[in-house]
Amino acid sequence: QVQLVESGGGSVQAGGSLRLSCVASGSFFRINAMGWYRQAPGKQRELVATIPTGGSTNYADSVWGRFTASRDNEKNTVYLQMNSLKPEDTAVYYCKARIVRSATNRLENVYWGQGTQVTVSS
Repeated sequence: QVQLVESGGGSVQAGGSLRLSCVASGSFFRINAMGWYRQAPGKQRELVATIPTGGSTNYADSVWGRFTASRDNEKNTVYLQMNSLKPEDTAVYYCKARIVRSATNRLENVYWGQGTQVTVSS
């Protein structure tokens, strides 16, 4: 069983900062891409940032220059540092990972965390 568990959400005033973490646990062979998505009330889930196994991190235009995503492969963890937060950043933030469970069949599955609430007040 593979699980992604997010932490670090909360309430903050506009201009403040939060740091989200997401840890992958369970039995697996390798984690490929990891990333963050968010879903505001009444809106569709949208991409925030993705970190491939190799290559550069991709960000949504709306968070460019304010958010920084990073990963620690030894800890199976992905982070999202959020600075200069705005009320429009209020959403449930989800971690997503593409994980290969078996070294033999190399099939990749997509896993999601349960989400963590971020609320930014003006």
